[in-house]
Amino acid sequence: MTPSPRILLPALVLTFGLALVSVAAWLTFSGPGAPPPSAIGAPFRLTGSDGKSVSDADLKGQVVVLFFGYTHCPDVCPTTLFEVSELFRKLGEGAKIKGVFVSVDPERDTPEVLKDYLSSFDKRIIGLSGDRAALEPMLKAYRVYARKNPAANGEYSMDHSAIVYLMDRQMRFIGPLNIGEDDVALKEIKKWL
Repeated sequence: MTPSPRILLPALVLTFGLALVSVAAWLTFSGPGAPPPSAIGAPFRLTGSDGKSVSDADLKGQVVVLFFGYTHCPDVCPTTLFEVSELFRKLGEGAKIKGVFVSVDPERDTPEVLKDYLSSFDKRIIGLSGDRAALEPMLKAYRVYARKNPAANGEYSMDHSAIVYLMDRQMRFIGPLNIGEDDVALKEIKKWL
């Protein structure tokens, strides 16, 4: 049985309309230029290396390169901060970008310690710290592993994940940033500036 033209035309118009609405919804909520929805990140409030309170809302309006580490780290953290500084230098002073170094060692990394430590790197990188109660929800939201590793002499190091997070102007997670390859990292950052 062949469908009647009276039924076929409205069915085609309805199908076309649904397809058009679907495309419009995709372009509005997840189209080109919008990062994919992510379960990484959440609102936070910590203390900056200048002693002032800093929240995720304070960082909105600029692209953010976020990294978790600690000032007593012997190699990974200073190397990463140097590489981020080099990327920022190549982007130029006018780039609307901010670096955020979040300490996973709040017992030693006070705002003063962070300020001194970060003075060796690009001035657009700020340090954040806070007490354990303020820090733990952020570590969980960003899926960061951090654990004290005691040494025989009473000192300790910190085992921690070393992902560099690229966040858009709304502090939404875009993806991990491969800073080991300057050209790739610069290209990715420039897409979001």
